[in-house]
Amino acid sequence: MSFFKSIFGSKPNEENSSSLNWSELSELSQLDTIIEDSKTKTQVIFKHSTRCGISRAVLKQFEKKEIEDTIDLYYLDLLSYRDISNELASKFQVIHQSPQLLVIKKGVVVAHDSHYDLLSVVLST
Repeated sequence: MSFFKSIFGSKPNEENSSSLNWSELSELSQLDTIIEDSKTKTQVIFKHSTRCGISRAVLKQFEKKEIEDTIDLYYLDLLSYRDISNELASKFQVIHQSPQLLVIKKGVVVAHDSHYDLLSVVLST
C-alpha cells in the first residue's frame, strides 16, 4: 500500500468493505447518460476528495448504509476530475462542496447536501 493511499484512503469497494455497486464518474459525457437514466431510475453522485478526512469518514459511513438497488450510485474523485465537478455545479445549479451528494430524478437535482448531513439525503428521497 502506498504512503498516500494509507493516509488518504482508497476508492469505494477497493477495501472490500462496501456492498454498494459504485460506478466511477470519470467522463463528462457520462453526465448526459446520468440525466437520461434519471428519467426512469434515481441517480446518486457522491463527490469525494481523497485529501479530506471528513470526506473519507463520510464515505465510510455512507458505505455502511443499506441502499436500495433502485438507484444508480456514482463516485466522483474530485481531485482527478475537477472539470466534471465544475460541470455538475453549472448544469445543476448547485454550489460545489466536498464531500457532497447529489440525488438526480427526472433530469434535475431533487436533493443535495454535504459533509455529515449527506448521510440522510439518499435515505429520505
